[in-house]
Amino acid sequence: MKQRRAYRHLVSLGSGFLLLCVLTLEFAYVWQCYYATAIIEPFFRRGNWVVVLIYAVLTAVFFKAYGCLKYGYLKRSDLIYNQVIAITLVNALSYLQVSVIGRHLMSPTPLLVLTLADWVLIVCWSLLFNHLYFWLYPPRQLVIVYGSKHAADLVLKMSARVDKYMICESLDVSIGYEQIIKELQQFDGVILCDIEAKLRNELVKYCCGHRIRAYVSPKLSDIILRGGEEIRLFDTPLILCRNEGLTIEQRFLKRSFDLLVSAVLLVLLLPILAICALAVKLEDGGSVLYRQRRLTRDGREFDVLKFRSMIPNAEADGKAVLAADHDARITKVGAVLRRFRLDELPQLLNILKGDMSLVGPRPERPELSAEYTKQFPEFAYRLQVKAGLTGYAQVTGTYDTGAFDKLKMDLMYIEQYSFVLDLQILLMTIKTALFPPKTNAAEGLTMTDYKTKPNSHPNQSQKETQDE
Repeated sequence: MKQRRAYRHLVSLGSGFLLLCVLTLEFAYVWQCYYATAIIEPFFRRGNWVVVLIYAVLTAVFFKAYGCLKYGYLKRSDLIYNQVIAITLVNALSYLQVSVIGRHLMSPTPLLVLTLADWVLIVCWSLLFNHLYFWLYPPRQLVIVYGSKHAADLVLKMSARVDKYMICESLDVSIGYEQIIKELQQFDGVILCDIEAKLRNELVKYCCGHRIRAYVSPKLSDIILRGGEEIRLFDTPLILCRNEGLTIEQRFLKRSFDLLVSAVLLVLLLPILAICALAVKLEDGGSVLYRQRRLTRDGREFDVLKFRSMIPNAEADGKAVLAADHDARITKVGAVLRRFRLDELPQLLNILKGDMSLVGPRPERPELSAEYTKQFPEFAYRLQVKAGLTGYAQVTGTYDTGAFDKLKMDLMYIEQYSFVLDLQILLMTIKTALFPPKTNAAEGLTMTDYKTKPNSHPNQSQKETQDE
């Protein structure tokens, strides 16, 4: 099995290459039959090859950017969604290219039909190959080494992917380094979670030396180091952590993109905004918009705008109270708005004003931020960038993801920021709004249940472990 797993990346790559070839051949057929002879000055043979080659390159670039070749890694629904989005964008760009070549707006019908055919092909291909992939590579048998009961939360999340991971044993660090090493030999890999830094580093180095796969729950310092820059000026390796958030160039590009997209979205979504406002007003006659003080870059306060989704004076005593499932304060219209994230749309005005960005850590209330900072002082690090309408934590986490895990994801976004990452998060936000992820809540089990029940669910931890 270990020898077979060595070829799994080639298998995924081969499947992706075949899919790209089929998609390209479909476009070549559409181009040759419907567009090649309809342009003002038709190409000879090589010109047609160049058009098809450009399509193949565009498809490969977009598939790479959106992780469309990660068979066996992404959930099947996420993989299909990413591929559908990618090929739709490629076909849209190809239509513009065809129109430029033809020197007028060409008929979009052939490319629309091609897009529908591509969607069907992608769904069938992904379903078939995913089944084949997991038949060839069954889930890994893993052991988790933990230092506190809070590791149960991670076990719960990984157990949701029983197609990929099977946690068969749990080891408390109290049994000692030598015993842990002895136990590791029986499994395909190890999960290291909530372990004191010194012991964790020793186990990581042991796994590296013995070619044992290790899944490590990162500390905040690990995330910061990942965003560091290599310094190669000396014969001693250095990693530079600037710790300044985004560069001036990144902020300029991000702000320009925010202005363009938020202005276009406000125009396009105007009918939906009007319907939402009317529904809120007609339900109880109260105010349409709700203003609340939030924090953005460098701790600056601003008033975030939302469609009101709760009864008037929902916090009459002035104290911050987080909304819960089936909260009695939420109105009927508000429940629908929250379900599809429509209550957040007025924040496009906050983006135009400059208080927020399209993508970034979600803005937190000052009083709640102060409470979180008492538990983990590093919570303030997320204020290195502007607050966002959506964020990495929102498209990756669930409704009940803990504050410390959200902090880690926010810092991952800041340290690994790129324009492409923003585009990925925006596109994944659409999927999250239409198909909200389920919560991680479960009852009645602890870490010890994983000694004999690899697919059980541990208790949801209520307070996250600190960095060190």
